[in-house]
Amino acid sequence: MTKSALLVMDVQQGIVERIGNDPGYLARVGRAISAARGAGIPVIYVVVGFRTGHPEVSPRNKSFSALAGAGAGAGFAEGDPNARIHPDVAPQEGDIVVTKKRVSAFAGSDLDMVLRAGGTDSLVLTGIATSGVVLSTLRQAADLDFGLTVLDDCCVDGDAEVHRVLTEKVFPRQADVVSTEKWAAAIGQ
Repeated sequence: MTKSALLVMDVQQGIVERIGNDPGYLARVGRAISAARGAGIPVIYVVVGFRTGHPEVSPRNKSFSALAGAGAGAGFAEGDPNARIHPDVAPQEGDIVVTKKRVSAFAGSDLDMVLRAGGTDSLVLTGIATSGVVLSTLRQAADLDFGLTVLDDCCVDGDAEVHRVLTEKVFPRQADVVSTEKWAAAIGQ
């Protein structure tokens, strides 16, 4: 029998504010979280976070080196308010929060250990951005032999065309791509 987990990735204050082009996004993620909890599916939040001073960030890393220059307590370092999970979809008691150090949810985190310890063999992916954490996590999870579902309306990207191409052409090669409502109905919620 398949054991799934819902991953809510990079839905942090500073990231939500940057990709604020979809006013219904947080409500849809909230619906997915509610459906997962109702079906007894674990909800795992994945956040990007660094130590104060960003010792994990190489100046050669284009994605994160600009964050390191943001100063103490900023740039998704400890104490940065932008690093908090958005309150509209905040974790509840029993939810797991995993901190990653790169784009993929697996990079620099203990996510694989948490999933395997819980007997999880299938992942349902949501997050910001489709071309960032969702793409990188999907690729790595597929290589780790997880079954995959992407909730296309619970992923958002700064570029709508990139989102469309990924969800319609790229992701279906390795995952089932469905709407939140279709997925919720399939799990009895």
